[in-house]
Amino acid sequence: MELLNPDHWVDKYADYLYNYTIVRVNDPIVAQDLISETFLAGLKSKNNFKGEATERTWLISILKRKIIDYYRKRSSKKGRTEVHISYKDEGSEGDWLEENAADPFDKNAQDKMENEELGLAILECLDKLSEKQAAIFRKKTIENQDTDAICKEYNITPSNLWVIIHRARKSLIECLEKNWFN
Repeated sequence: MELLNPDHWVDKYADYLYNYTIVRVNDPIVAQDLISETFLAGLKSKNNFKGEATERTWLISILKRKIIDYYRKRSSKKGRTEVHISYKDEGSEGDWLEENAADPFDKNAQDKMENEELGLAILECLDKLSEKQAAIFRKKTIENQDTDAICKEYNITPSNLWVIIHRARKSLIECLEKNWFN
């Protein structure tokens, strides 16, 4: 029967839980928050631990529920139209009506040009990554290739693959912030 040792959870499981979470939520801040919530929930419910599973498996099961809850909250907010009311312009009566709200999917020429420029900037930033990192990033995120196939091709573990992709994303964000957003 396994016993819980919450004092060592962060040292023993934080990296594993992060790798597990980042591929599911694709946001480092959200991933860190979910892991913190998992540890907190584990502490609160440690008396319910029966020892039938390992500590890590038990924490993963808590984390899975946290991820599901995160997506439930997020999807319940989808579909709501933000309505902006302008009280300054007297001639804009009715701007607050939902049918008059701007359609975020209505692309004009300016949007298309910016998307093309962003695409070129992303490609330039991809070229600045190491050859292996760029290839793995392209295969997984752009070409949507199978994780196992990529791991076999590069002789890496799935965990290592996700670390490479996470680092590539960070590098791309930094590159885009320097070269495109400014």
